[in-house]
Amino acid sequence: MREHEVSCFSRALGTENGRLQIFDLLSGAPDQALLDSVDVVLIGGSGDYSVARGGPWLPAALDTMVGLHGSSKPTFASCWGFQALARALGGEVITDREQAEVGTVWLELTSEGERDPVFGSIGPRFPVQIGHEDIVTSLPDGAVLLASSETIENEAFCFPDKPIYATQFHPELNRDGLIERVARYPAYLALTGAATLDEFRDMTPETPEAESLMPRFLEHVLSE
Repeated sequence: MREHEVSCFSRALGTENGRLQIFDLLSGAPDQALLDSVDVVLIGGSGDYSVARGGPWLPAALDTMVGLHGSSKPTFASCWGFQALARALGGEVITDREQAEVGTVWLELTSEGERDPVFGSIGPRFPVQIGHEDIVTSLPDGAVLLASSETIENEAFCFPDKPIYATQFHPELNRDGLIERVARYPAYLALTGAATLDEFRDMTPETPEAESLMPRFLEHVLSE
C-alpha cells in the first residue's frame, strides 16, 4: 500500500509523486539532515501496524516525533500517525474494536476547531473517510482538540504554538481511495456495516470538505 498512500497524499496536496520523499519507519529513524532538507513531514501508516501493540521499531519512530515537535517542524499526521504522535508526546492509545470506525463518519468541530485557521472554514459538521480500531483516549499536554465524532472524542488535534496537525481520519483519501483501502484489508469490511464491497461502495460518499484540509494546512504552515 506504500505506493497507494504516496499517490493519495500527492493528489490531496496537488503535487507530483516525485515531490514526496519516502522514509519507512520500520527501518529506523530518519536522520536529522533528511528532516532538515524537507519543507513538511507527513506521517501516515499501514493498517498492518498498531501503536498500541507496538513493535521493536516503534521507540525510534516515537523519538522522531518527539524531535519534530521539539523543533516545530511543519508536520501533518493522519490515522496511524495521529495515534503515534499522540503517544510519543504523552497521550494514551488503546485498541478497542468495539469503538472501531471504518467508512464515512460525521465529525463536529470543537469551539477551538471553529476558530482554527486550517479547520475553521470547513463548517461545524462534516463527513470524513476513516478506518481505525486503535483509539486515542487522551491527548498530549498542550494539544488542542479540534474535532470529535459521535462516539470518539479525539478525532483531530493541533498544537497552537507549532505548525503541527494530526487527524484520526484520512483527509488524503477521497471516496475511491477509501474503497481501495478497504478492498486491500478485507478484515475491516465487517466493521463498515456493509456485507460486501459493492454494498460498501454504494454507501460511501465523497468528502470534499475533509479533502480541503491538506491544501489549507500546507498554505498555512508554509506562509508562516
